[in-house]
Formats: sequence, C-alpha cells, structure tokens
Amino acid sequence: MRVGWVVALCAAALVVPSAAYATPKQQDAASSQPQSSSSKHAKQKYSHANDFLIRGTVFTEKSLSFPGVQLRIRRSGEKKFRWEDQTNSRGEFAIRVPQGTRYEMVVHAKGFADQARTIDARNGSGENNVVFRMEPVKRGK
Repeated sequence: MRVGWVVALCAAALVVPSAAYATPKQQDAASSQPQSSSSKHAKQKYSHANDFLIRGTVFTEKSLSFPGVQLRIRRSGEKKFRWEDQTNSRGEFAIRVPQGTRYEMVVHAKGFADQARTIDARNGSGENNVVFRMEPVKRGK
C-alpha cells in the first residue's frame, strides 16, 4: 500500500510544464512578444483608500441595540439604492461609499418608522458616525 503512494508522489514530481523544456532563445522570443490590446487597456482595480466610511449604531426606543435592521444608501437625488446592509448582533454597521458627494441613508425595521439621514461625504475626515433611535409605528384606532 505504501509503495503505491511513493510511486504516485514520484510520478507527480516528474511532471514538469513544457515551458521548462524551452530553449533560452524560445523563452526570450515568448517574453518579447507584444501584449494583446485587451491587456494594455485593462481596467484598473478600484482602490478603497479614498472611500468614505459611514459607521453607526441603531437602537430601539428603549435604548437597546437593534440587530437585523435594514440599511439602504443612495446618492442624493437618485431613486435607486446602491448600497444595502444590515446591523450586526450589537446593532452596529459600517459601509464604505465613494467620497465626493452627498448620500441619503434610510433605516428600516418592521414595526418601526423608517428614518432617513443625509450624509455629506464631499470633504472631511473620510468618516461619519451616525446613531439612529427607532420609534415604533403608532397604530391609531
């Protein structure tokens, strides 16, 4: 049984890519070929270095942390929400958005009135701390 494993490991070690067998002239020719046009104009990766961090906490009307509350964020003046999240088990959240504009944040929980805040991410420290205190929906009879 052990011999089978040893043979399999030796066979795996002997498998070498074909590029390793190329002569130095072939390797130089392959590396000097121009790149394709699609790789020249490749989209650069987005860096979060200049993002604006919106963090905060959501509480109930009795000042208890409120887990599972839905958070939605959109740019001011837009109809479509672009970012969504939920509060964690301690009622906390943190969302990164691009800096340089104003945002509207809407907090929603079943049985509670929605709350909205405007967040100004045009300038500043790159961070904003927000606290929400949810109020139950008043049901009139």
